[in-house]
Amino acid sequence: MSRSVRTRPEGSGQALSEAYDTALLDLDGVVYAGGSAIAYAVESLAEARAGGMRLAYVTNNALRTPDTVAAHLTELGIPTGADDVITSAQAVARLISEQVPQGARVLVIGGEGLRVALRERGLVPVESADDDPAAVVQGFGGPELPWGRFAEASYAVARGVPWFASNTDLTIPSGRGIAPGNGAAVEVVRIATGAEPQVAGKPLPPMHRETILRTGAKRPLVVGDRLDTDIEGAFNGDVDSLLVLTGVTDGAQLLAAPPQHRPTYVDADLRGMLSGQSDIDAAGDGGFRCGGWTATAGAEVLELEGDGEALDGLRALCAAAWTAAGEGVCELDGGKALAKLGL
Repeated sequence: MSRSVRTRPEGSGQALSEAYDTALLDLDGVVYAGGSAIAYAVESLAEARAGGMRLAYVTNNALRTPDTVAAHLTELGIPTGADDVITSAQAVARLISEQVPQGARVLVIGGEGLRVALRERGLVPVESADDDPAAVVQGFGGPELPWGRFAEASYAVARGVPWFASNTDLTIPSGRGIAPGNGAAVEVVRIATGAEPQVAGKPLPPMHRETILRTGAKRPLVVGDRLDTDIEGAFNGDVDSLLVLTGVTDGAQLLAAPPQHRPTYVDADLRGMLSGQSDIDAAGDGGFRCGGWTATAGAEVLELEGDGEALDGLRALCAAAWTAAGEGVCELDGGKALAKLGL
């Protein structure tokens, strides 16, 4: 049975922290940016946790170990244990362990997070293509990763060694702006070899499986800032999602989202976990009303009338855009409508 196409964000009469048992939170762009906590994150997470919601932190960044991530979050004022952190390194290590023998050597192109995750699965990290690896794994290694590491991966992959990648995010946020991510590094090896890696991280199923296995979540809510990883990952896992606008996604990208990138809920930041979500109702002439705003899809542009909370206007615009697009992508210009909302 095919899944119905989402044509509007959903409303909720309950606070999301009460409606779901576990929040599966992305980190960069959601909880922190450039190492510093994003506004309202610490207080919002504390209140959600005090109300009984489990908090799990799910990251495609394979560089840092769960212990390191947990220590950083705790330092920011968000008490976290290593068991609360799930990384793409853990997901890819499990994927490799299911395809190679116990104790097999794995050529690591990346950081300590990958090495720790591989050892947890009984695999042996090695540094050279000449160490007879049974697999190659590539994960984000930070800005100081030497160029020669890509050559080692290319030598092994060209010999037919199975190739795995923690994730293929092309970019990663930093304190100075947007930097190349692991996906950009994966492209280097792909160009050199013509091969394709098996990928574990968001938005693909191995990451969702790893998260559910480690958290035991029954009613999870994915919370993220990226449409192509967090929200698509929730879509692939058939679970609900909350998009927060504190990271890389802007209003125009949200309005143009194809079905697999359309979140269940939209909010400004993590305070959205603590509140209900405004309902969106059909208005006359094919429009959609949310709060004090009414949005319609015109012949060439998205139109917005009314006033009130900017987020309600954005939600109404999403309904108009996604309904007009159906299973495709909305190509109507929403620039003027978004400008009315200051977005």
